[in-house]
This record gives sequence, C-alpha cells and structure tokens, in this order.
Amino acid sequence: MCREKGQTDERMMVRLLAFALNASPSLVFGRGLSTEDEADLMDVDPTGAIDNWIDVGLPDEKSIRRAANRSRRMLVLSYGGRGAEIWWQQTAAKVSGLRNLSVLALEPAASQALGALAERTMRLQCTIQDGMVWLGGAAGDLEITPRILQSPVLS
Repeated sequence: MCREKGQTDERMMVRLLAFALNASPSLVFGRGLSTEDEADLMDVDPTGAIDNWIDVGLPDEKSIRRAANRSRRMLVLSYGGRGAEIWWQQTAAKVSGLRNLSVLALEPAASQALGALAERTMRLQCTIQDGMVWLGGAAGDLEITPRILQSPVLS
C-alpha cells in the first residue's frame, strides 16, 4: 500500500487496519482522499454490485447516506480524538435509521500508535479475534479494540 499524497501515516495505517478487519479476496483500496465520491476501501461482487463500502475518518451524513444506499453494507472507521467524538454526537441520530451501517471508533492513542508503526518498507503480522486486533512488526507490537458505535440491523 502506498501512501496517498497528503495522507498522514496515521490515516494510511487506519486504512490498513480497515482492510485487515474486512479482508476478502475482492476487497480493494479506493482512491480515498483524491476522489471525494469513492470509498477508502470497496468490496465489489462478481456482478459489479458494491458489497461493502468502507470509509475511514469522519464523513458527513450526506456521504454516509449515499454510500449506504449504493452498497449492501457500509462501514465507517472513525478516528481523531475529540473531533471524532463531536462528529459522532452530531451524526449519530441522523444515520441511526441506516440498517446496513456499522460505525467503529478508534481511541486517539490507538490510531496514533498505528501511525507510529508505519515504515517505508514494513512487514506486519495481524491477528483478529473477538473484536481485538493485534499488529506486530519491526517497529513494535500493538493491541487495538475498536469501539462499536453502531451495528447494522441486517435481515
């Protein structure tokens, strides 16, 4: 994974975490920062339908609704400390009716520690079990448990 122009190590590593949490043979990185109307990660089925739309950060309510309507599942992996808390307080009620939406939050220390793991050439090992993520590499080890803010209500 190459870092996009303007992307911090922290954002790049949170995108990598989102990839690990949703890994599948058809999951791909989107253009993210460079294209406003595209997912950070997207899983497209063989018919071309979007199975999973994943955004990292603090997307606005309109973007979340658009993505949720275009995909079977939509996930937001938020991070950013106090800004992320304020974002969720302002957004939660507006998106609570989206039955296919999941929202996870990373604590500021976790996202910053992720950013600190970034190296020009890195090899990471990842284990995910019971909602807990363990990442290990040459720069150190890290244990993260994303907090669930909203779960999908899929039938």
